[in-house]
Amino acid sequence: MNRRELLILPVALLSSAAPAAAQPRFDPSPQDRADLARIEAYLDTLRTLKAHFLQVAPNGSISQGTAWLDRPGRMRFQYDPPSPLLLVAGHGLVVFQDKALNQTSNIPVGQTPLGILLADHVKLQGDVTVTAMQRLPGQIQVSLIRTASPGDGTLTLIFADNPLTLRQWTVLDAQRQETRVTLYNVETGGKFDQKLFELVDPRFFQPNQR
Repeated sequence: MNRRELLILPVALLSSAAPAAAQPRFDPSPQDRADLARIEAYLDTLRTLKAHFLQVAPNGSISQGTAWLDRPGRMRFQYDPPSPLLLVAGHGLVVFQDKALNQTSNIPVGQTPLGILLADHVKLQGDVTVTAMQRLPGQIQVSLIRTASPGDGTLTLIFADNPLTLRQWTVLDAQRQETRVTLYNVETGGKFDQKLFELVDPRFFQPNQR
């Protein structure tokens, strides 16, 4: 596995330095605006979440584990054995650790696509730009970029409808590499031990290693 693949694997949270392609203008219909308002309200009230995840990386490799989300700013992806990978978001950083390689990478959470989801208040306008929406039977998809830094990547959130529930997301980086994460057995509204979101073992932590 090369260094770029290593950085892409953890849910494609780490940003790419390549320039972003021009984004087509999205002109929302009245139905789009109504659905965006519902999605924004749902995400803004989604404070905690625990789920099993299945991740498909750009190279086709599949991994599984347990995900915890505790907004604002905290997340943990615990990969099932024998995977040596761990991803933790907390204290303003996203930290990715590979114990097998004794390597750690980190980046400010505000420079990652999923930082949109981890914000204290989710607003699908202003700092965030909606680039596309799609409706399938029982499903709504919405694609987002950071308005000021589209090169950070495109985040597409996929919801089951009636009731509205987050089920999947994909991240597309500037090289058009896609990582997909699907959530199963989703539980919301719990309280988590905050030690879950502490930065990884300092013996492996080397700040700003990219």
